[in-house]
Amino acid sequence: MISASLNFLETLFGTLGDIFPIVVTILVFQYLVIKRPISQPKQLLLGTLFVVLGMVLFLLGLEQALFPLGESMAKQLTSAEFLGLDESAVYVVSEHWAAYAWIYLFSAAIGFSTTIAEPSLLAVAIKANGVSGGAVSIGGLRISVAIGVALGLALGSYRIVVGDPLHYYIIAGYILVVIQTVFAPKAIVPLAYDSGGVTTSTVTVPLVTA
Repeated sequence: MISASLNFLETLFGTLGDIFPIVVTILVFQYLVIKRPISQPKQLLLGTLFVVLGMVLFLLGLEQALFPLGESMAKQLTSAEFLGLDESAVYVVSEHWAAYAWIYLFSAAIGFSTTIAEPSLLAVAIKANGVSGGAVSIGGLRISVAIGVALGLALGSYRIVVGDPLHYYIIAGYILVVIQTVFAPKAIVPLAYDSGGVTTSTVTVPLVTA
């Protein structure tokens, strides 16, 4: 009980330290640059407290549940018994890449589900839907981005298994993006780039890392 309380307080102070520079920056610009008082300060303070509490609980959940679960899943999915390989063959993964099909599928499933649950992507999808007058659907944008993340994680897992140089995949990915940018409608390009960026946010990164 004592260790849990100390862990909570440590995470709380760490979160406050992370948020403090953001709050200071906003206050400096609000009062020294814009020179106007903050509207609805009580609601803003309450919202900030909710954000801090939510981040603390989320980080504690990652540390106590998701990271151990991720490690356990990794060990089980790559065990020789599960893969149907000899113990010595597990260490020659590049020659048995097809045996790791469940790893690729699991990576894709995690990438898709975490992206769908990503609040940053939801916010962008709602704003894009409003700005476009409904032309960009909220669900359609979220699903299309989630499919991209799923394919990317599956491909990344394959690269780890076979041991290919990382820069080959990065170069190929950039070439593909440049080609798509040239032929895509100009109005959709900024949204496409932003949607890719918001996937590396609160939910997706910790869960994929775990």
